[in-house]
Amino acid sequence: MTFDPAAHLPDDLLERIRSRAAGVDAANAFPEEDLAELREAGYLAILVPADRGGAGLNLAQAAVLQQRLATAAPATALAVNMHLVWTGVAKILRDRGIDDLAFVQHGAAAGEVFAFGISEAGNDLVLFGSDTDAVPNPDGSYAFTGTKIFTSLAPVWTQLGLHGLDASDPDDPTLVFAFVPRSEAVVTRDDWDTLGMRGTQSRTTELRGAIAPADRVVRRVPPGPSADPLVFGIFAAFELLLASVYTGIARRSLDLAVDSARRRTSKRTGLPQSQDPDVRRRVAAMGLAYDALPPQIAALARDVDELADHGARWFTLLSGVKHRATAAAKAIVDDAMLVAGGSSYFAANELSRLYRDVLAGGFHPSDPESAHATAASYWLGPLEA
Repeated sequence: MTFDPAAHLPDDLLERIRSRAAGVDAANAFPEEDLAELREAGYLAILVPADRGGAGLNLAQAAVLQQRLATAAPATALAVNMHLVWTGVAKILRDRGIDDLAFVQHGAAAGEVFAFGISEAGNDLVLFGSDTDAVPNPDGSYAFTGTKIFTSLAPVWTQLGLHGLDASDPDDPTLVFAFVPRSEAVVTRDDWDTLGMRGTQSRTTELRGAIAPADRVVRRVPPGPSADPLVFGIFAAFELLLASVYTGIARRSLDLAVDSARRRTSKRTGLPQSQDPDVRRRVAAMGLAYDALPPQIAALARDVDELADHGARWFTLLSGVKHRATAAAKAIVDDAMLVAGGSSYFAANELSRLYRDVLAGGFHPSDPESAHATAASYWLGPLEA
């Protein structure tokens, strides 16, 4: 059956979301109405298999939908992305015969919202280490104490997927991945006041002995780089869906630049700006840069869906596509601003918001330094001591 993106994200829903995006940004608010409509449309369960109440889409199809959603409201797409990462991980694992995150799939189908609690200030190890304490309890549960940053969906999540370090045996520390529900032991700071992506409300989260029940402790792995399927699943879903959001921003910026070039007329020549050789060359460069992004995402997502084995190269492929998408999107928005002219500098102009939103791309893992280090290690080998 042919995949129809509009069947899962209809045009009228997309336009309603688009109509609210500027107000959400200006108010520095969470897009409650967007989430409510997306939940009603079954969007939170697009990656959940049909036999568990979802749409049964694959990662490549979800990537297309996230690009589509980001053309309307980047912050909404980025916030929902973090929920979709966990449902994506659940699918990646189940496709490989591991059903450890069945509760995520059932929960998403029932309307639960899963957030991503991995990032920590100053922790450039990201998935491979944590400054959060994970203390084991006799019943198999864990108590997590620490601070997570950039927790998207902060006002609305019901389950927070996170990691912490169990150092109860100093000779054998263990990195623990688990899920905690909202409780008094989880404190969300109201500190999200940023340049862009304001609707994500990615606030700081303080964990004060937050309990992950034993049946929500999903992995214990040694600190450091790991080939564990859960770690691979998180990395794959996160990088591909993140690249999709910024690719959506690039597409919307390109469309706005094209529209502006066609509407604006040169006083010097009397012709539309679309006939100006310099404008044409700039728009052509934007188009050439954009055209490279969707096929890359589609190919890698399809490889994940089809269980391709890229071995050690997976991490440079995945971090690379994220880096290229965010860097290209930023360059495309920059050029779109120049094509559109001075009006794009006003806050009421959509390109002004996209210009601010796209800047967040460089801060997500893998950041440019990490992506280049990963590629260098693959091609040249690790740094010598």
